[in-house]
Amino acid sequence: MYLADEAWPDLRSYFEAESLAVVPLGSTEQHGPALPEGTDHRIGEAFAREAADRTGVLCTPTVSIGVSSHHRQFPGTLWVGAPEFRDYVENLSRNLTYHGIDRLIYVNAHGGNIAHLREVGRRLHEDGTAYAIEWMWNDSIPELVEDLFDQPGPHGGPKETAMIQYLNTELVHDDRLEEARDEGFPEAFEESYLRNGSRTFYDAIDNTDNGVLGDQTDASAEKGEQLFEAASDQLVELIEWLRARDSEELLPEPHV
Repeated sequence: MYLADEAWPDLRSYFEAESLAVVPLGSTEQHGPALPEGTDHRIGEAFAREAADRTGVLCTPTVSIGVSSHHRQFPGTLWVGAPEFRDYVENLSRNLTYHGIDRLIYVNAHGGNIAHLREVGRRLHEDGTAYAIEWMWNDSIPELVEDLFDQPGPHGGPKETAMIQYLNTELVHDDRLEEARDEGFPEAFEESYLRNGSRTFYDAIDNTDNGVLGDQTDASAEKGEQLFEAASDQLVELIEWLRARDSEELLPEPHV
């Protein structure tokens, strides 16, 4: 069920019967010369709506701009500050709890959002308002990602390229995949930024001239379909696990 498509009497019926919702999130930021700036939020929304269709849970509209200032040197990147992002997501979440939702899954597809979504979930959990957890698609299927790609890349690499080739193939500039690989940073990402245990960079451009890492030529729509189906199964299982929890199980433990 997609919230924005429903009339309020039907939503009231949902809230009377269910207490779980999924919130898709991503970013609008550069993904190199071959992928659209909406890569992350398109992936997040696709997973959330697929899982909602399969389980019958409520899916909210997508939060399409995230914490992305580290990509700001590339034209078109949009971002909000981390405090503003946290406050926005927290307020959105509390909107849902007003209608009776007490458990949320943030279906996220942007690494820059992770820590902030965890912080929002902690706030909601501490005051007993809701149990909200962050889900990142590639973290749910790490073995498959490693099996499919020699150089997956943490940003704009073949795993995201394959996903967009599968979900929105018309938005991928296939004639630029070699350029993306050759002018980016195709080797292991850790070698480009981790020095003596310290993360020594702040902006993406410090590591890659064209904004991406990994071998984009290793991607295909067929691999994207494998990734999408496998990660969707993981999200559905997470939804069913959370759905089955008693409310008492989700409250914070009392002071020792």
